[in-house]
Amino acid sequence: MSSSELAEATAEVAGTRAGSVRLDQVTHRYGRGGEAFTAVGPVDLTVPAGEFLVLVGASGCGKSTLLRLIAGFERPTQGSVRISGAEPRPGDTAGVVFQTPRLFPWRTVRGNIDLALRYAGLDRAEWPARRAELLARVGLEGTERRRVWEISGGQQQRVAIARALAAENPLLLLDEPFAALDALTRERLQEDVRRVTDRTGRTTVFVTHSAEEAVFLGSRIVVLTRSPGTVALDLPITLPRGDVDAEELRGSREFAELRARVSHTVKAAAAA
Repeated sequence: MSSSELAEATAEVAGTRAGSVRLDQVTHRYGRGGEAFTAVGPVDLTVPAGEFLVLVGASGCGKSTLLRLIAGFERPTQGSVRISGAEPRPGDTAGVVFQTPRLFPWRTVRGNIDLALRYAGLDRAEWPARRAELLARVGLEGTERRRVWEISGGQQQRVAIARALAAENPLLLLDEPFAALDALTRERLQEDVRRVTDRTGRTTVFVTHSAEEAVFLGSRIVVLTRSPGTVALDLPITLPRGDVDAEELRGSREFAELRARVSHTVKAAAAA
């Protein structure tokens, strides 16, 4: 077997494991006829189970489009998307966190989590323990009875993350979830997401336009070119994970070098 055949076979196996993602020659267009434009593609990408992949690029490069295709909210114009070897099913394939929390304001924190547990098909008797576990994971113990408007924007986004983790599906998708938050809250939530995903082992695809955020969060970074988005850089990140000092990590030489490389690639890809 040649090296190319071996690589293809390895990708095939990796693309069928629980939580794995595989995109084969994916292209997506919006509009019809003379009004049609290509948002992304062609893109070939395999995300092994348990990986934290960050899609980064300038605005309009197709990052969110790729995320919607992976979630199953849209179907590719050409090519195929497979999650664990099957077509994605909206609302079932993955937990999704958007740029805004999209919580139900008339419900309490508890009510928002319980709704997700109901849709996840969890037995009602198990809700209290599972709810407490989810809120503990995102640092919101003791907030169950508070209304959405009684908690901060950062706390609301934590509830959204807990809600996305409610189902036992092995894939988590996040579309610039911290973009509207202040710098301090953003850093704290980055640390929370990094810790939670490391502990749960879920495959994660995270969209951002920030090179710093990408390097801190990802175990792998894919930089997209300007529209139509294609892969400009596919970079494994070798920074330590697990229980690490976040400030020490951000201040390390390796972090700075990776951030500079990603930032340079993003700017070059946007200008090309």
